[in-house]
Amino acid sequence: MKKIIALMMTLFMAFSMTACGNSDSKDASSNAAGKSDLEYVKDKGTLVVGITDFEPMDYKDDNGNWIGFDADMATAFAESLGVNVEFVEIDWDNKILELDGKTIDCVWNGMTLTDEVKSSMECSKAYCNNAQIVVLPADKADQYTDTDSLSALSFAVEAGSAGEEQANSLGLNYTSVKAQSDAVMEVAAGTSDAAIIDSLMAAAMVGEGTSYADLTYTLQLNSEEYGVGFRKGSDLAAALNDFFASSYADGSMEKCAETYGVQAAIAKQ
Repeated sequence: MKKIIALMMTLFMAFSMTACGNSDSKDASSNAAGKSDLEYVKDKGTLVVGITDFEPMDYKDDNGNWIGFDADMATAFAESLGVNVEFVEIDWDNKILELDGKTIDCVWNGMTLTDEVKSSMECSKAYCNNAQIVVLPADKADQYTDTDSLSALSFAVEAGSAGEEQANSLGLNYTSVKAQSDAVMEVAAGTSDAAIIDSLMAAAMVGEGTSYADLTYTLQLNSEEYGVGFRKGSDLAAALNDFFASSYADGSMEKCAETYGVQAAIAKQ
């Protein structure tokens, strides 16, 4: 019996040492190969930017190239690092998973700096002002002039967005869709009564002279700011803050903002 116990103890100790050795080896390997995000991006030569189709921030021109305030600024930032830029369309609800899984290096797409975003990502300083607003048919707009009147409506909102957060906080009846543009389409099709989207997108997509001339935007539900998100602890956020400061100082950021009709906010930092 004693021999069996001794043998079991020996096997247990051997297993424990092997497990510890593997763990130490893994940690050592990780530390040896570990790089800062800035080094990682420079070494691979590409900054991979997670986006959605969101005019005027990120959208395609007639040649299929990504343009917009965010797209142009991301391209300029990548150039300042000496790397190329690559835009990848993501499911907005999975943006943190995409980031942590290193399928993208940052989320740069008119992202509202919510508490969830700031706790899950290393965020840049705010660079643009925004608000969540209600979009609905123009011929019904005068019926819904305050938040209390919204309770009778069915809403479409982008999953994982600040719009969804507002719908939740107001206790509204809503359906989650993949993108803000899909939310607007739901209203146009009559499958939802209204949508909650970013004011910048509404200004570009809704009203006279747009594809949704019969829609309008009314109530502003909040006031918010946009930021860029990186992996937690990433030194790319500080590098971007420096880039924002210099591009605002030399006028290039404001010039870009004017091109797309947005309001740069970095001067307030």
